[in-house]
Amino acid sequence: MVDDTGVSSESDCLLDKKIILIVSGGIAATESIKLARELRRHGARVTPVMTSSAEKIVTPLALSWGSGFDVITDWESLMPQLGDFDGLLLAPATRNTIAKFIHGILDSPAMMALSAASGNGTPMMFVPSMHNDIFDDQVTGDLLRSLDEMGVNVFYDSTKEGKRKQPDPVSIVANFSNFLNSFLKGRKIVAITLGANRAPIDSIRYIQNTSSGETGWSIAEYLHRMGHAVVCIAGNTTREPKFKLPDIRKNDSPIGMLDLCLELAQSSSKPDAWIHAAAVLDYAPNALNGKKLSGDERWDISLYPTKKHIAELSTKTMGKIRIGFKLEVDKTTESLIESAMSLILENNLDAVVANLLSESTHNGELRGRIVLSSSEIVEIETQRKLSEFVEEIISTCSGDGTND
Repeated sequence: MVDDTGVSSESDCLLDKKIILIVSGGIAATESIKLARELRRHGARVTPVMTSSAEKIVTPLALSWGSGFDVITDWESLMPQLGDFDGLLLAPATRNTIAKFIHGILDSPAMMALSAASGNGTPMMFVPSMHNDIFDDQVTGDLLRSLDEMGVNVFYDSTKEGKRKQPDPVSIVANFSNFLNSFLKGRKIVAITLGANRAPIDSIRYIQNTSSGETGWSIAEYLHRMGHAVVCIAGNTTREPKFKLPDIRKNDSPIGMLDLCLELAQSSSKPDAWIHAAAVLDYAPNALNGKKLSGDERWDISLYPTKKHIAELSTKTMGKIRIGFKLEVDKTTESLIESAMSLILENNLDAVVANLLSESTHNGELRGRIVLSSSEIVEIETQRKLSEFVEEIISTCSGDGTND
C-alpha cells in the first residue's frame, strides 16, 4: 500500500469493488494515473498491473501513486493478479495485447491476469487505443468480434486526428461502472426530463423558465453509473453532462418535449421509470411571425396555459415508477409538502422532490426533501444524496408501491 494518495469521494458506484487495472504499452498509458484515481473517486480498490512495454511509457512508481497500491510488473510467488476481482479494466488495450489474449499467450503477469479473469467469469472491459489504419484493419475487426463473442465489453471513442484515442478517464470509469453494475438486481430503463423549456415571442425572442439542468444531469449520470439504461429528454441547459450519455434527445419547447416523452412512452422499449425533473413552461405566448419592430412604447403579450406533462403522460405510464419535482416560492414548508402530496395523488406518483426556491440555490444546509406516496418525508442535504435516494427508489420499487 502506498501512502499519501488520497482522492475525494464523488460517488459510491464502485464502493469496495476490487478492480484489476491492466495497462499495456500504448501511448495512452500516460493516462493510467488519472484513470486509477478516477476509479478510486467512485470507491474502487485498484490493483494495477503493467506490461513491460507500458513501463517504457510511464513508471510503476507513478501508477502506484495513482492507484494507492504497488504495481505488479513481474512474476511473484503469491500471484496476486490471480485473486478474486469484481472487474477487470484493460486500458489502453493495444492490438498486440488483444491478440495475445484471444490466442491464449501467457508471457507476463498481465496476460495471466487476463486469462484468469476470463476463466472465472470476471466482467472485463477493454479500451482500444490505436491508429486508424490499424483499427480499421480486418485482423483488428476479427479480434474485436472475438472479444464480443467472449462477453468482453469494448469501449472506444470516435476518430480524432486519424487515431482511435483513448476516451477521457471520467468517461471510461462512468461506462465501466455502468457495465459492472448492470449485473445488479433491479436495473431498469429510466427516462428523465431535464433542463428548461422556452417558447418564442417572435422569430428572434423567447421566454424561458430558469433551470441549469444541473439536477437532472447529476441524477442521470449517477443512474448510468449504477447500471441503469438512461434516456434523457433535455431542454435548454447551461451545462453539458460530465461524460457522453448514450441516449440524449433534445427539444426545449413545451410541446416538443412532451411529444418526445409520448413517443418514448409508446415505443417498443418503454421505460420502467420516469423522472420529471424538467422546468416545464406552464404558460406560453402565440408567437408573432417575423420580428417585432423596436420603437413602440410597450408590447403587450398574452400567455396561455400549456399542457401538464405529468398529467398527459399518466395514462401512458400506468404501472411505471414515476417521480415528480415541485418548486415553490414564498411558501411554508408545510404548504410545500401539501402541494407535493396533491401532485402525488392527482397523478399517481411514487414520490415528489419538493424544494423551496431558497433551498434550490444550495445556499442553505438543506438541499430539499423527497415526499413519498406513503406520506414519508426524507430530508436531503446534498445533490449526491438526492441522486442516491432517487436511485434507491428506482432499483427497489416496482412502480405499484411495492418493492421488487
